[in-house]
Amino acid sequence: MNRDLASVTPQVERALDGVQRLGVAYSGGVDSSLLLALAVRALGPDRVVAVLGVSPSLAADERAGAHDVAAAIGVPVVEIATHEGDNPAYRANGPDRCYHCKDELFTRIGSDVIAAHRLTAVAYGENADDTRRPDRPGSRAATEHGVLRPLADLGLTKADVRSLAHELGLPNADKPAAPCLASRIPHFTPVDPARLAQVEAVEHALRQLGFADCRVRHHGEVARIEVTADDLIRAAASPLREQVVAAGRAAGFDFVSLDLGGIQSGAFSLPLVAVTGG
Repeated sequence: MNRDLASVTPQVERALDGVQRLGVAYSGGVDSSLLLALAVRALGPDRVVAVLGVSPSLAADERAGAHDVAAAIGVPVVEIATHEGDNPAYRANGPDRCYHCKDELFTRIGSDVIAAHRLTAVAYGENADDTRRPDRPGSRAATEHGVLRPLADLGLTKADVRSLAHELGLPNADKPAAPCLASRIPHFTPVDPARLAQVEAVEHALRQLGFADCRVRHHGEVARIEVTADDLIRAAASPLREQVVAAGRAAGFDFVSLDLGGIQSGAFSLPLVAVTGG
């Protein structure tokens, strides 16, 4: 059974007891947004700051949406530039790519940021379901940097997160998961700004065409498009089919394919960690 706000609020207050001022590593997704909103309820809006890492792997649409949600919650957003692309281990795009990304983010929320915003703790929005997935190496970076994870510690699942987000009236309560753009590139294919920009361009075009939940997987000259099962027929039928193809070619892809499997979370990472034990 999903948890309700009345029971969760005092638990969050206890979890954040002793925190004078909290920085939330924030993406604009429903997990970090809920954490932000719960922290405001526990500490007050003047004691919470949303910290948004900005790099080529963050789509412009996601960046703008994050600001909108934070404004609705009533919390300022501090943007910090992250440079995970300078790290050869990140660019190599192995199964541990997310570790290097999170390590960079938490490193950049360093002493200067902590001092400038008088932070006494940093937290991020890992939920209890995330802790059971083998393709979430970013969790190790959080442990190494002493970053709090209140949602996971309280046992809040993704279903709980969405239910509580609805109860709080968060505008992104039903927002589809939106992993970073690098997740669209097959492992061991290098992550670079050009590939990320291609993916972003086509996904932006798809959202403009009404495909709210979509992925564009980068396979060199081929863009493999994933949409929900309900949207498959619509994407394959005229006139949208021609518009989808045009968007892919405009971004530099020679071929545009529609994956009949639909949206596949962890499509690249889960098979690898299952084989390697990573």
